[in-house]
Amino acid sequence: MALSSTPLQNLSALISANGNATTMSSRPPRTASRERSWAVHAAAPDTSTAVSVGGYEEGRLVRPKWTGETPLSRLVRALISFKPLYSVLKLGARQVLISTAEKNNIPWREMTKEILESEVYRELDNIQNQSLVYPDYYLNPFHAYDEGNLTWLAAAEAEAATMSMVKRAIPDASSVDEANQVVRGNWLHAVEQHHIKYSGTSLIGDILDIGCSVGVSTRFLADKFPTAKVTGLDLSPYFLAVAQHKEKRGVPTKFPIKWIHANGEDTGLPSKSFDLVSISYVFHECPERAIANIVRESFRLLRPGGTLAVTDNSPKSKILQELSPVLFTLMKSTEPFLDEYYLTDMDKTLKEVGFVNITSILTDPRHMTLTATVPQ
Repeated sequence: MALSSTPLQNLSALISANGNATTMSSRPPRTASRERSWAVHAAAPDTSTAVSVGGYEEGRLVRPKWTGETPLSRLVRALISFKPLYSVLKLGARQVLISTAEKNNIPWREMTKEILESEVYRELDNIQNQSLVYPDYYLNPFHAYDEGNLTWLAAAEAEAATMSMVKRAIPDASSVDEANQVVRGNWLHAVEQHHIKYSGTSLIGDILDIGCSVGVSTRFLADKFPTAKVTGLDLSPYFLAVAQHKEKRGVPTKFPIKWIHANGEDTGLPSKSFDLVSISYVFHECPERAIANIVRESFRLLRPGGTLAVTDNSPKSKILQELSPVLFTLMKSTEPFLDEYYLTDMDKTLKEVGFVNITSILTDPRHMTLTATVPQ
């Protein structure tokens, strides 16, 4: 089913009229990859100037105007809570993701079909923890899937969605590989440099990737630190089954990645057993209480001098602060905890647990990498 432009155009006009943003209804909807030329410039609450961090420009706000208890945010929440409109938004968001990906030469449907028609299903029984109790927030619909991450379709589409996210972050890149050189390369460089600076060594022997999904970030970590033993942990057995399926069909390595079906808030893993805990693009899908619990668990799991590395949407990203009404409404319709994430004071959360040397940098125009150390 194609995405109808009329409801979204009307929605854009309504949000603009009530949210003090520039009206967009006279313009046709466009894909996320072109957002820089049609973003709405929200008014800043102060007169501070934009700054450049890590080579990328921050916006003038502490966080996007469409989060929290602003009139614009309340209006968007009210619209999303209207179920008939929510269904349209959810379908629209999904259609935009797929069409944008395929316009960027990411074969979304072909990749999905390949997974769904493979022998991936055989991996589920030997990876699923049948006794695991899912936290209530994880049972919410995510990313336009009614069953959230607990479905084969979500798992089959995850890698294509990740590729699309990377390309969207670097729209001028000629390919996903080139975009990954920036997004993943800058993230890994920031992690490595932080660890060398504050841990006094470049040696990373054990890595845990919390919320590893289908293992994309996990494989990047394994490639960056080839002598490390890497573990990927996720709440979705379907995602892990895809990760394990792809790992078995990849190039054999000295230390195969280990996959664990567990809750990042309470992993059950031994204390002080990792040098690096990485959490990539996870926290924007979590309520604040889960973020705090995962940070606390990460502190327990890290050895003295160990590094926590979080990469996710940056509240200070100029690009995200200037998203059009249509785009941020579509985004919030598929991300139930987005507001809680943007309102969470990450520095405070880390400090309260005991982390030191907390550093945050924009590693691409949309995402920040936050690193911190367990005291030695």
